Amino acid sequence: MILEMKVPSPGESITTVEIAEWLVQDGDYVEKDQAIAEVDSDKATLELPAEASGTITLKAEEGDEVEVGQVVCLIDTSAAAPSGDAPKEEKKAEAPKAEPAKEAAPKAIEPAKTYASGSASPAAKKILAEKGMDANQVAGTGKDGRVTKDDAVKAQPSMGTPAGGTRGSERKKLSMLRRKVAERLVSAKNETAMLTTFNEVNMKPIFELRKEYKETFKAKHGVSLGFMSFFTLAIVRALKLYPAVNSMIDGKEMISYDFCDISIAVSGPKGLMVPVIRNAENLSFRGVESEVKRLAIRARDGQITVDEMTGGTFTISNGGVFGSMLSTPIINPPQSGILGMHNIVERPMAVNGEVVILPIMYVALSYDHRIIDGKESVGFLVAVKEALENPTELLMDNNVKRALEL
Repeated sequence: MILEMKVPSPGESITTVEIAEWLVQDGDYVEKDQAIAEVDSDKATLELPAEASGTITLKAEEGDEVEVGQVVCLIDTSAAAPSGDAPKEEKKAEAPKAEPAKEAAPKAIEPAKTYASGSASPAAKKILAEKGMDANQVAGTGKDGRVTKDDAVKAQPSMGTPAGGTRGSERKKLSMLRRKVAERLVSAKNETAMLTTFNEVNMKPIFELRKEYKETFKAKHGVSLGFMSFFTLAIVRALKLYPAVNSMIDGKEMISYDFCDISIAVSGPKGLMVPVIRNAENLSFRGVESEVKRLAIRARDGQITVDEMTGGTFTISNGGVFGSMLSTPIINPPQSGILGMHNIVERPMAVNGEVVILPIMYVALSYDHRIIDGKESVGFLVAVKEALENPTELLMDNNVKRALEL
């Protein structure tokens, strides 16, 4: 029986996908549920599992754009699985009979190359090396074309002449996911009135809380007490104070949400992934850390689904893990705001008239100025700063152990 395998729908509104890579070859025997291909949609890269066991015949090439529901391969389910246990008889190849040795043809005598031909004097070589030039780039005026010291002194490298080193290049097609990311980034720059405001956060209070409770927290809950839970809950608090930041433009209308679905930008093997923490306003520190860990693992392993990356109302991007000190994050449309986290560096700060060394992080809020005014954007970022610098009172209701569920 021949089974036609069609492209399944990876999610709502997706009509075409691209064959990124075949994981099997034409004529291979595949097992049911074995991953046979990776397909790119404009939102994610997904694996295509075999629907039955049998011999496969490919009907599409890598890089082909195919429609949802289109047949991409055939599986002959009547084919028997190859036996891996039966020893294969191999015929020993007969050694070829030795042929009588033929007399080697005399090699043609090449004309001797003189020392002067295309060469440079020692002094000239030194000067050309300092200029990053080769002797064959200079016309020699010495005997038999030898490059003299005077030739080397006068030689000037052409502005368009490569001065040594490799100059290779490679051209490859962008994946559908990368092309869609590029389109969305350009769209965000062109279709929003994006501005960015900055602030700095004293991370010492969070450092002290993590130092005191991180071991107990991990032992009880099985996840680390990281920075993401503090930032996520600080953002949830600020979104409640400034609901315009938790809004979107739809034509001539503004849609505001009474829930907080926080998108977390993470780097996956196929590029940027933005999974969503649903209803973050209902989560505790443990709940946020558990969800961040789950989504990060799924993104890393290429298992993230389209549904897990759609519907966020606000985004957090952490460039600090790569060493970024400061940046202007780009809005994730149709959202209206994104918070950029950065690295933490000890800096001298003035505290009560004295210079104190503190762990400082710069934070950035990019926002759509069409619906978020400067007062609201600055107020939102200050509210995030206040919560991070006073987490015990503003995020834990002055009861750290209860907030951490210890």
